[in-house]
Order: sequence, then C-alpha cells, then structure tokens
Amino acid sequence: MKTILYHNQSCSKSCAVLAEMSKLTADFEIINYLENTPSKAELKEILALLSIPAFELIRKNEPAFKKFENKHHSEDEWIDIMVSHPILIERPIVIHGNQAAIGRPIERVIDLFQ
Repeated sequence: MKTILYHNQSCSKSCAVLAEMSKLTADFEIINYLENTPSKAELKEILALLSIPAFELIRKNEPAFKKFENKHHSEDEWIDIMVSHPILIERPIVIHGNQAAIGRPIERVIDLFQ
C-alpha cells in the first residue's frame, strides 16, 4: 500500500505528522510540496480522495490568499491557483492507499492506519 506525506518542513503540524507517521510505518514517501508542487491532475486526485472541493484545501490565513479571497473562482481556477501558489495548499496531507486525510488534527492521520 503506497503512503505519501505532502510535507512542509517549516510547519510544526506537518513535522508532528511526520514524527507520528514514522511510528506508524517505515514505508512512506515524503514530498515537499513547496518544491515539488502537485500537478493539476494530482491535486484533482488528492481532492477526490479527501472528498472535498478545492476551496476547502486552501489555507485562508496565508497572506497570499488575500489577492484571491474577494473573487469568485471555479473549482478548476482554485486548483490552478494552488498549482501556481503552493503555499496556499493546506498541510500536511497524507495519502494511504486509496484514502487521504489532512493532518489537522493529527488523529485524522492515525485513523488512516487503523
């Protein structure tokens, strides 16, 4: 079963999930999504696994969000915005097989492994 952590090493929550995952499994891939931004197709797959619309994956407290917040954007436009501005992607995201969770709170990630 493939397991992926979309990680930002500057984020304390992401680092906490990384530490917890190291206890749960030794076999997972770490993707620094700020350097290796998911493609539009990959983001669509992640959103499908999370069962959420693109807007729910947006970090609304990021300063970069300010220039997008007062405009109506379609699902595809929000995905394009995340590809262009990966800092807006909520973190951490864990994919475990055919399931995914945003690691806020961390218990969501633990639940994927049970």
